Amino acid sequence: MTILTEAELRRIVPLDADAVACVEDAFRALATQPVVMPPILRLDVAEHNGEVDVKTAYVPGLDGFAIKISPGFFDNPRLGLPSVNGLMVLLSARTGLVEALLLDNGYLTDVRTAAAGAVAARHLSRPDSAVAAVFGAGVQAALQLEALTLVRPIREARLWARRPDAARAAAAALGDRLGIAVRAEADPRAAVAGADIVVTTTPAAAPILSADWLAPGQHVTAMGSDAEHKNELDPRIVAAATPYVADSLAQVRRLGELRHAVAAGAVAADAAVPELGAVIAGLTPGRPSAAAITVCDLTGTGVQDTAIATLARRRAAVAGAGTTFTT
Repeated sequence: MTILTEAELRRIVPLDADAVACVEDAFRALATQPVVMPPILRLDVAEHNGEVDVKTAYVPGLDGFAIKISPGFFDNPRLGLPSVNGLMVLLSARTGLVEALLLDNGYLTDVRTAAAGAVAARHLSRPDSAVAAVFGAGVQAALQLEALTLVRPIREARLWARRPDAARAAAAALGDRLGIAVRAEADPRAAVAGADIVVTTTPAAAPILSADWLAPGQHVTAMGSDAEHKNELDPRIVAAATPYVADSLAQVRRLGELRHAVAAGAVAADAAVPELGAVIAGLTPGRPSAAAITVCDLTGTGVQDTAIATLARRRAAVAGAGTTFTT
């Protein structure tokens, strides 16, 4: 098998058009092929403010499938350690043998999550969207903004975070890196005003984006709610969106913004909700008009992990990267 380190994976799998395309294809497959994607296995380690998710999916036509182990221990910064790490194992879909061990420390998850944000924006935001508002100032906030620049003519961005100093630092770094105007906003409502695309990237446990702040024509991508207790959107946003789109309906009912909207009585428990893959494949409508407010709820799917791991192995073969290990 091939062993790839985080440094090697950062070099050969940047956030680029190919990464976006591979994730887009994965969502399309989820809607059009008999993909096997079991529910997320989740382990909570409350004593140390930790959680571990295990995700996987088999996609017909791909010769491998990934199993991802993704720990998040959120007190780690106090110990001088990163909050998130993990790895992916790529196995042969024909024999089940391990083909690659991707020691990415969460990097590939960051890339495929940002790529999913780009896919959501491509299919649900207005094509002329030029102003973005991002809630959060961490790694994913930066990558989501970078991903938007791959699919929309973004010329301006505003960042809001609970820590204004973090927002200011992230805005300065992103402005330099992306070559666009990026500023920190102290008021979240001001960040949203006039934005074409709003992306929430936080671990919030109570809504940070109000329905009262949104205006016709905007698109919202919520990607922070990936556990039962997390909630970024005012339930009224989910109820009013045309459409509200899920990455996986089963997952958003269990983990995403839909769970909270149903609990609040804003949405019926059995409400029909389209999935992103069906929008991509043209099986269900996307944005109905320029004035619509659209929402995409990204909880993170195993099919994305298989897609990005497959891309990583292909890139590694071309680049001659990695170490071959024989048992």
